[in-house]
Amino acid sequence: MIGMPSYHAIAAMAVTLAMFVAFARGRMSIEIISLLTIAVIAVGLYFFPLEGSAPTDGLQLAFSGFGHYALITICALMVMGRGLVVTGALEPAARFLERVFKVNLQLGLLFSLVVCFVLSMGVNNTPVLVLLIPIFVALAERGLMPASKTLIPLNAASLLGGLATTIGTSTNILVVSIAVDLGMERMGVFHFTPIVIVACLVALPYVWLVMPRMLKSNRIEQVHALRKFETRLRITENSILNGRELSEVASRLPDGIEFHDVPPGLLRPQHRLLMTGTHEAIEEAMSVLRGDAAPSWVIDRIRRNSHDKGVDIAVVEMTVTADSRLIGRTLPSSGIADLYGVAVIGTHRPERLLGEKDQYSEGGDMRLIEGDVLLVMGLPADIEHFERADGLLTLEGRRELPRRSKAVLAATIMGASVALASVGLPFYGSGGFYLLKVPIAISALLGAILMFVTGCVKFDRVGRALSASVIVLVAASIALGRVILESGAADWIGLVMASGLQYLTPAASLAVIMLTMTLITNFASNATAATVGTPIAFAIANQLGLPPEPMVLAVLFGCNLCYATPIAYQTNMLIMSEGSYEFFDYVRTGVPLVIIMVVALSATLVFTYGL
Repeated sequence: MIGMPSYHAIAAMAVTLAMFVAFARGRMSIEIISLLTIAVIAVGLYFFPLEGSAPTDGLQLAFSGFGHYALITICALMVMGRGLVVTGALEPAARFLERVFKVNLQLGLLFSLVVCFVLSMGVNNTPVLVLLIPIFVALAERGLMPASKTLIPLNAASLLGGLATTIGTSTNILVVSIAVDLGMERMGVFHFTPIVIVACLVALPYVWLVMPRMLKSNRIEQVHALRKFETRLRITENSILNGRELSEVASRLPDGIEFHDVPPGLLRPQHRLLMTGTHEAIEEAMSVLRGDAAPSWVIDRIRRNSHDKGVDIAVVEMTVTADSRLIGRTLPSSGIADLYGVAVIGTHRPERLLGEKDQYSEGGDMRLIEGDVLLVMGLPADIEHFERADGLLTLEGRRELPRRSKAVLAATIMGASVALASVGLPFYGSGGFYLLKVPIAISALLGAILMFVTGCVKFDRVGRALSASVIVLVAASIALGRVILESGAADWIGLVMASGLQYLTPAASLAVIMLTMTLITNFASNATAATVGTPIAFAIANQLGLPPEPMVLAVLFGCNLCYATPIAYQTNMLIMSEGSYEFFDYVRTGVPLVIIMVVALSATLVFTYGL
C-alpha cells in the first residue's frame, strides 16, 4: 500500500508543474520565471524546512545552482566557444560545410547530423556540440540555414549518439555502474549499440526533415546586410591571386562579391580590382584572397597598433553628413588615413542619389556627397575621432574583425580541453601508463582561463559570451532537481510506477519505465533519474520474473531522452541563446521525438530479449 507523499514532495511537484506551465504559456520571460522559482523554493524551505534541516539549509539549497559545477561548466564552454568565434578559428570548417550545404541544404544537414551522432558515440556530447555551435552560427551568418533551424536537430543528434554506447554520457556510466553493484554483469562499450541504431534510423527522418520545419527562423534581415559597397582590392605579394587568373579562385569567393573590369591574363601585385559586395562579403574576400581593400601601409599600421595596444580592430558603416569636410573630396585627396589612422575599405551611394550628383576627379575617383556611406576599418578610438572631426554619423553594422593571429592557439586550447574530457591525460601509475579522464567541468574551466590568459577572449568582453537567461535557468533547474530528490517526490513516483507495472505486459512495462525516467530527467536531472530508476528497475524485474538487463536499459534510455525542455540537459541550455529559442520550441519538437524513441526502443528491446 502506497501512502500519500509528504507535503514537501507535493509542493515540489506543484512547483515543477507551475514552472512548466509558465514556460509553456510564454507570457513572462525565462529569466523572471527562473528567478521566481528560486525565490519560491528559498522562501518555502526557510519557513517550512525539510525534515532534519535548518531554515538556512533551505536557502543554501535554493541558491546552490549559482555555484554548481554544471553552471560553471556551461559558462566556461560558452567562453571557449566565443574564443573560437572571435579568432576566426572555425572559418575553415565553416567554409567546408558551406560548400556541402551549397550542393544541397538537406544533404548538408543530414551530413552534419550523422557526423554529430558518430562523434558523440565516443566523445562526450557536450564538447562535440560546443565545437559545432559556432560553426552553424557562422553558416547562418553566411546566408545558409538559420541557426534556429539547425541547433535543436544537431543537439538531438548528439544526444542520440551519446545514447548508443556505455561511455557516450556520464549517465550511461552511472546506470551501468549501479547495475553492476546490484549484481548484473557489466556491459561492453557497444553492448546495446545495435538497439539504439535501429531506433535512431526510425527517428532520423523526423530529426532531419520535420524538426527544422517546426522551428521558426531567427534570421534578422538588416538594412546593412543588403547594402552594396564598392572598393578596389589590392593584390599583395602574399595574395592567392598573385600569378593566377581570377577564374582559378572563383569557387572560393564568398556569395555577394562581384568583380568588374578585371584585366586579362595573370594578376600581379600592382593590380587593383574593382569589387562590389556587402559589408560581410568584403571582409571575407579580404581574408580568403589575402588582399587589401585600402593601401597596404594603412592596413599594416592598423594591425600593428592593434597588436601593440591589445585592442580589437573594428569595421563600421558611417554616413557623410551635410557639414562634413569630405563633401566634394575623393578618398585619395581626403587624407583620412594620415589624419586618423583608419582605412576606408568601401563606399556605398544610395540609389536615391545615383545619377544626381555623380562627380569624378580626373583620376576617376568618385567625389563624396552627403548621404554616401563609408565602410571604415580601424581601432575604436581612431574611428570615434574620425567621426567627431569629419562630421560623420555611425550607422548599425559595427563588427569586430577576428584576431586571426590567435586562431591556431584558440583551436589548440579547445582541442586540448575536449581531449582531456573525452580521451584523457596520459598518466603513469603503479600499473604503467593509462589515460586519466578529466571531468568536463575541470577541462572546460582550464580552457576558459587559457582563453583569457592568452588574449583569445578579452575579459571585459566576456558578457558577450554569456547568456543571462541561460545562467538563471540552469540555477533554477538545479535547485528544483535537488528539491524533487530530497523531498521524496522522486521516490514516491518510483513506488507508484512499480505498483502499477505488475498489471502490464513486458513491452508496456518497458515503455512506462522509459517514459517515467524521461519525465524525471526532463525536469530534474539525468543523475537523479538514474539513481532512482536503476534500483527500481531491478526490483520490478525480480517481481515480474523478467531478466533485469532490458529493464535497466529502459532506465538508461529514458534518462537520455532529454529533448522536451531546455532544463533537461546542459547542451539544451547551450543552444538556447544562439538559436533564440523559447521554452515551447523544445516541447513542440522534443515531445514527438521522445514518443518515437520510446516506441522504437521498447519494440527493439522486446524483440532483442524475446519478451
